[in-house]
Amino acid sequence: MSLAARLQELGLPLVQEQSRHPLVVGIGRGDLAEEVFRSWLEQDYLFLLDYVRVFSRLAWQAPAEHVGDLVDLAHATFHEELSLHRGLAGEFGVDLAGAVKGGPCRAYTEFLLESAESYGDGLAALYPCMWGYSTLGSLLARDLPREPRYRRWVQTYSDPGFAASTRRVAVMLDESGVDPDRAERFFMSGMRHELAFWDVPD
Repeated sequence: MSLAARLQELGLPLVQEQSRHPLVVGIGRGDLAEEVFRSWLEQDYLFLLDYVRVFSRLAWQAPAEHVGDLVDLAHATFHEELSLHRGLAGEFGVDLAGAVKGGPCRAYTEFLLESAESYGDGLAALYPCMWGYSTLGSLLARDLPREPRYRRWVQTYSDPGFAASTRRVAVMLDESGVDPDRAERFFMSGMRHELAFWDVPD
């Protein structure tokens, strides 16, 4: 079993726990209260800005065959994923310019940026976000919400292109040479941050 496959096996119970979180359930049904989604969207926007920095920091350390992969991921996150957030922000009346990190967002981004000081550690730390959202997107896409804004969110993370990007990170992780036990620690820490992130600040 590859390292990435082993980590997915370990992380699946936490993804299933995320799928039962009231915020995720509300998105899936299409009836999540708008004020809750607005608060979450602000936090995820700030998170993704730092996620771009994590990809960029890892690209600087990457072997030649994966520099382009990480640059592509930074570009896609900034120009595609953040574009979704900016579009939704307009539809939900969110002031992204005035957004301030809450505790879960601050703790998670600090963990990722610190982990990215090491190439293998950084890949293991960031993998829960991509793999987790791809998995959640696939689960929610089985019964798409009728509310168009939430449906667009689900379709973004269930898109085959996003799944392909997740698989690219899995390959990089498998080829990184990181110690498996060390990778497991960083990965599981990331999974716990993922779960905590759904508890948006008031």
